[in-house]
Order: sequence, then structure tokens, then C-alpha cells
Amino acid sequence: MLGMVLGMTFGVAFGMVLGMTFGVAFGVLWNVAFGVLWNVPFGVLWNVPFGFVWGAASGAASGLVWSVVSSATLGSMMLCITVGVVAGVMSGLVFSVAWGVTSGVALGLEWSLVLELAWRQAWDLPSGIVSGVALLIGSGVGATINLWLPVVLYPFFLVWNSLIYILDKRHTGTKPSLLRLHSAFWDELQRLPLISLDKHVVLVAERNPVEGIAAIKYLVGSRHIWAKKAGQQGLQALQIELDARRLERCTNLDAIRNAHYKQVITELESPASPLLHIFNRISEDVKAALNQESTYNQRLALSSVVDRLDGLSRELIRSKDKYAVRFYKIALCWRQEIANGVQQLAKVVELRQEIDSPYIIGVPLTQQQKIFTGRNDIGTRIEELLLDRRRPPLLLYGQRRMGKTSLLYNLGRLLPNSIIPMFVDLQGTPSSANDYAGFLYNIARDMAKSARQQSALTLPSLTREALATDPFTCFDEWLDKVEQALEQNTALLALDEFEVLDSAIAKGRFDEQDVLGMLRNLIQHRPKFKVLIAGSHTIEEYQRWASYLINVQVVHISYLKEDEARQLIERPVKDFTLRYEPDAVERVLQLTRRHPFLVQLLCGEIVALKNEQHFSVRRLATTANVEAAVPEALSSGSLFFADIQNNQVDAAGLAILRFLAAQGEGAIVSRSTMLQQLPDVSESAFELLLQRELIEEVDEGYRFQVELIRRWFAQ
Repeated sequence: MLGMVLGMTFGVAFGMVLGMTFGVAFGVLWNVAFGVLWNVPFGVLWNVPFGFVWGAASGAASGLVWSVVSSATLGSMMLCITVGVVAGVMSGLVFSVAWGVTSGVALGLEWSLVLELAWRQAWDLPSGIVSGVALLIGSGVGATINLWLPVVLYPFFLVWNSLIYILDKRHTGTKPSLLRLHSAFWDELQRLPLISLDKHVVLVAERNPVEGIAAIKYLVGSRHIWAKKAGQQGLQALQIELDARRLERCTNLDAIRNAHYKQVITELESPASPLLHIFNRISEDVKAALNQESTYNQRLALSSVVDRLDGLSRELIRSKDKYAVRFYKIALCWRQEIANGVQQLAKVVELRQEIDSPYIIGVPLTQQQKIFTGRNDIGTRIEELLLDRRRPPLLLYGQRRMGKTSLLYNLGRLLPNSIIPMFVDLQGTPSSANDYAGFLYNIARDMAKSARQQSALTLPSLTREALATDPFTCFDEWLDKVEQALEQNTALLALDEFEVLDSAIAKGRFDEQDVLGMLRNLIQHRPKFKVLIAGSHTIEEYQRWASYLINVQVVHISYLKEDEARQLIERPVKDFTLRYEPDAVERVLQLTRRHPFLVQLLCGEIVALKNEQHFSVRRLATTANVEAAVPEALSSGSLFFADIQNNQVDAAGLAILRFLAAQGEGAIVSRSTMLQQLPDVSESAFELLLQRELIEEVDEGYRFQVELIRRWFAQ
């Protein structure tokens, strides 16, 4: 705007000066001469007749007057008149010529100057303005060419880029793609969005991941204005689409079970990350389900996955997330494929007349799985502590695979209806969030889902957008609404895998004061909320949180009671067709020491073994069958045993376990013998193994608590 005003001002001034100078000069040098040459003859020709008539008349009148005054005769009168006419004509001619020349010169000078000056101003003023503006525009065009040229060329680039995209879509050979010819790779001045560039890169990345990755890296590091503007969002869109297509291609159970292994590009944290985590968890659950030895368990676990996908589909329908529609179609496809798999497994069971194994290996027992057994004593203990006026937080402590998560899933069965469990798995999306908004959003979402499943209670909604500005304040206000929805009931916030959150804090992803301070505030100031955390850390490892978890009460979960273990062996579900000899049941109890995971592991292998035998002996399990299933149990449960060896003990503890294992089943070795044989072992190593519930102290000596674990270390 300023440039336009300055240009017009300059043009007007320049035009006036130029017009006046040129008008005057031309009028003086050219138009005066032209006026004289034109007007003098014209003045003479015009004035001579006038002078002649005027001179003759005036001369005759003068001669007549003179003759009368002088009383001249007729002859004298005629002479006077003649002389007067001649004199008048001559003087008229002289006067007319002089007047014509003088007036012609004057008129030519005056007319030419005035008219030419006016004409030149009328002509040169606008021409000067136009010249000034043109000069300014020309200068501006040259100086701003980088701004307007990309806009002018934009339509041509769109056509060009679309053409090479269409050609690449038809291209099926092994030659490099035409993506390198896209304007994004040679025109760095373009500011407007390059339509379909993301689709083109996705197309190339799917066919040739190396070339696709190279293209994306170039766009990130180049000076391309559009790529800089799009920034991480553009790359995230590419990554999300690649991941969506990867999931979309999983059109059978084998592909779905392996989906979590496949990554085209290292995953970037993005708005679709929670959805990608969900699908990866579903893939892992399908893998765990298909790894079950029995078709019964496979069907049961896959049916649970179908239910999860049904819930996910409902959430995606209601969601306003821009990626909801894209992933909704994938959820429907996966749901259909997994449901078809369940039907196929049912046909296999009917055809083979197998014993349906109800045992669940590798995944927690949910409410839908009827095999969950016992734990009534733990439910009673939790209920008693929840009624404590001091509102202490609870710590559900036990070794891995003791059934902590299964218990949390099934708390609704063990507690009165007035207590509503809200289960949150911190190993899932909450601890993998990028920021506090994502962390609190995922916690609120898990709380709402669990409340709906446990008691059909619908909690108020909480959106990610609402948490973006001030997450902790917004979450606290949401808890106010939750308390109103609870009415007279009490919420039990159960946080599973608490050590995962501790790891995230240790890595600096979250601040300890912010997260644990919020938890402490909830414990102290919200009487309608009770807090239970679960994990497999030792009690001593939890002590450093003592300032936040004030007056924490420990609820220990350990081996099943004998009647609970017997039920799990002999009557895990209604109409279970396998029967055990009494000694076979006792042998299972001896080998597992009623460890819930190991009971299911061994019994599952027994069922698999019996299904391979003839119909005549298939329905009865003997002691020999139990012993024959042990090697298979050690093999299929190798991850459980390896976790003990690699993650739960140190080098000194491993040496103790291996020495004890070599002594045979039930062997007790004295402390003195152990210290003598293992001189580098300290007292603290024994204490850690006792805390891990791997060994026990008997008659001033030590032995393995569980025979199956001993056999693993004896291999």
C-alpha cells in the first residue's frame, strides 16, 4: 500500500514537471513559428479587404468633408474625394498589413503557448503518472519475483506433479520411481501446498522403503518452504498412513498376529499413536491366543479380542478424531477375520472330539473367562482396608505371574456393589504418552471403560483437547464430576504395573512431584476415591515412595489355597471332561506348589498330551501323564523361567539357585554349606531370593519353593 502511494505521488510530480517543460519549450521553439507562418498570411488576407473598404470609405468621407469645409467646387470636391480615397486605401492597406502581421504574431504566440501548454498538461500529466507507476511496478516485479512466480507456475506444477504420480501408480517395474521429478525436489521457492505429495511418497515407500525413507529425509532437511511449513505434521501424516496401510493388509489371523512386528518406518509419536498402540496390543493378544495349545483356549482368548474390537469400534464411531474413520474400517476388518477364526476353531474341536482346555497361558484372566478361581481371602482383606477411616492406599504385592492383573480384572466379583473398581494398566498407553495431557487422558479413558464394564456406570467424558492447556487442573475438575456420578458409591482406582510409571519418571519423561503429588492429593482429599497400586517390586523398593503413599497397606498375593488349586486342576470350568487319578492331582500340587500360572501351564500341557492319545485313555490323567507333561511345560513356559533368571536375580543369586537345583527335588542345603561352596555369596543374596519367593528357609537351610522352577535351573 505504501509503495502504491509513493509511486502515484512520484508519477504525478514527474508528469507535471515534464509536461510543463516540454509544453513551453515546444510552444516557443515550434508553435510560435508555426503560429506566425499560419496567422500572418491569414491576418493579411483577412484584414486587407477590410482595410481597403475601410480606407476607401474613410478617404471618401474625409475628401467630402474637406471639400465642403473649404467650399470647393464640384471639381475640387471630386479631387478631394479621390485623394481621400487613395490616401484612405493606402493607409488601410498599410494598417491592415501591420495589424495582420502584429496580431498574427501575437495571436500565434498567445494561442500556441496557451493551447499547447494546456494540451501538454492534459497529455503529459497522465502519461507521467503512468510512466511513474510503470517504473515502480517494474522495479517491484523484479524485486518480488520469488514471491509471485511460484504462484503463477503453481497450476503448471500441479499438472506436472499429478502426471508423474499417475505414471508412478501404473509403474510396476523395478526401476526407480518418478518421485525424484516432483517439483518438491527441485523447486524450493514454492509456498503453496503440493497436493498429493504425501500420497506419492506413501506409494513409493510401500514399493521401495529405502527410496521412500530417503525422500522423506530429503524433505525434512531441504529448504523446501512447504516441507518446512508442514514440518513434523506432514511426516506424521505419512507415517500414520503407512502404518494404517500396514494394518489394513492384515487380512488373516497369521498376518494379524504378526502385525506388531512390522514397521515400515520408525514410528513417530503422533496423534494416531494411541490407536496404533491399541492395534499392536490386539495383535499381541491374538498371538498369545493362537499360542495356546488347546483350541478351547484359543477360542476363548480370541473371543475376548473380538469383544475388545467391538468396544474399539464403538469408541471410534463416537470419536471426533480425524483418524477415527480411517482406523474404524481396519477394526471392522480385523474383527471379522478374528470372528471367522473362532468359528473355524469350533469346527475343529467338534471334528476331533478333543478335550477343551480352559487354561489361559500368557494373558490375564478377564471377567469373561470363567476359569478365575478363588482369591476370596484377598478380596475380603481389600474390602476391610477400604472401610478404614484413614483411607490408606493399598499395595497389591506379589511375584510375577501370581495373578495380580487377573485379580484386578475380577475385583468386581469379590467386592460389594458399592465399591466400583476402575482398572488402569500403566503398562499400556498411559505411560507411553508424550505429555501430561496424553497421560491423564489415557488414565481417564481406562477408568471410564473399567467402570462401565464392572458396574455399568457411565463416567463424564474428558477430551484430549480440554486437557491441552492446563492438564492437572482440568483432570482435577473432571474428578469432581466423577464424584458426583458416584453418588453414594466408592471408586477403587487400581493402578497395575506401577513400576512402569516409575521407570518413565526415572527416564525423565514425567516429573515425580507432578505425578505422585497428584496421586497423594487424591488419596488425602478425595474420600470417595480409594487407591490401589500393584507391582512386582520388593517391599524395600517401594519404600522410596513412602512420602507420597502415606500409611500404605500391603496386600500380599501368593500361592493359591489348596482347595482353590484343586478346583483349578479338576474342575476349572463347568462340564470339564478330563478326570484325574488322586495321585496325579497330588503330583501337580507338589510340582507347582499351587502357583496359579504354573498350575495352568502344567495342566494345559496335560490336556494337550491326552488329546494326542487314543479315545480309550483320553479322559483320564495319571501320574505318568503328569510327569510326561513336565518337559513340555518347561519348554512352553520358558519365558516365565527366563525372566526369573535374567531379570529377578543377580549373579550371586543365580549361583545359589543353580547350586540348590543340582541337589535334587526337595533337597535342603544348610547356610554354612552354601557359604562354604559359594564363598563369594553374601547374606544379601539370600535375602533377595527369599523376598522373591524363590527359596524358603527350612531348618537353618534353604530349598526351592517350587519344584518346576528348580527343574528349570537344573537343566
